[in-house]
Amino acid sequence: MLDKEIVRLKVTGDFACFTRPDLKVERMSYPCMTPSSARGILEAILWKPEFQWVVRRILVLNPIKFTSIKRNEISKKGSRGVEHIEIEKNRVQRNSIVLKDVAYIIEASVFVDEERIKQSKDTANPLTVKKYRTMFERRVSNGQCWHQPCLGTREFAADFSVPTKEDIPLEITYPIGSMLYDMFYDKKGKATPIFFYDVAIVNGILDCPEEKALRILSSTHIQPAQSDEYNRVVYEHYKEEETDL
Repeated sequence: MLDKEIVRLKVTGDFACFTRPDLKVERMSYPCMTPSSARGILEAILWKPEFQWVVRRILVLNPIKFTSIKRNEISKKGSRGVEHIEIEKNRVQRNSIVLKDVAYIIEASVFVDEERIKQSKDTANPLTVKKYRTMFERRVSNGQCWHQPCLGTREFAADFSVPTKEDIPLEITYPIGSMLYDMFYDKKGKATPIFFYDVAIVNGILDCPEEKALRILSSTHIQPAQSDEYNRVVYEHYKEEETDL
C-alpha cells in the first residue's frame, strides 16, 4: 500500500558529493542529489523493516555550484585477513569535484506491503502508512535521527528541517543524461545498479520515475546478525514511539 500523502523534508549542507559511478578514479558529483541518497537521508531519520520509502521528487533550492577538493587517500582496501595497511606505500592524491552550498527538498511517500498488514497480529498498533508518516514528521520536528544523515559521503553531514513556504525550487533547467536511481538486491544479496536515462532538472525539480521505485520495492537486503540485546533495545524504543502517536 503506497501512501497517497507526501512528506517533505528540507536538507542543507556546505558540501555534497553524489558520486557518478562511471568515473572511478577521480570522484565527480552529479549536479543534483540522487534518489538513493534521498532515501538514505530519510532512513537515517526513520527506518523500520515494516515499511519502505518511495522518493517522488527532489527540489533544488540553491544554485548548482561545483568546487574542487584534493586530499590524500589510500589506494588499497581493507579486508578480512589483512592485519594492517602500510599508509606510506599506499597513499595517493585524488581530486574530487563536489557541490557546495546545497539545499534540497525531498518529497517521498511511505510504502507498506499489504501482506505485512494482513499478517500483522498487533491489534493495538496496526500497520498503517499514516502511523509511519506521523512518526517521521514528529521526528523531523524534534530534530531526531538514528544517525547523522549525509550528503553523498559521511564527511559531508546534512542538516534537516521542516520546509517553509519560502522554500521554493529555482527556475533552472539542467540536463544530466543518465543517473543512478538505486541498487537492486536479489534474494541472494547480489547487487545490480538501476539507472534512469534522459534525466534533467526541469524548473528546479528532479522527477523520480515511479516504475523504477516499484522495482526497488521488491529488492531484498541480507541483514547482518545482531545481538538479542540490541534487538531488545530497538524494539522497546519503537514501542515507546508508537504509543506516543
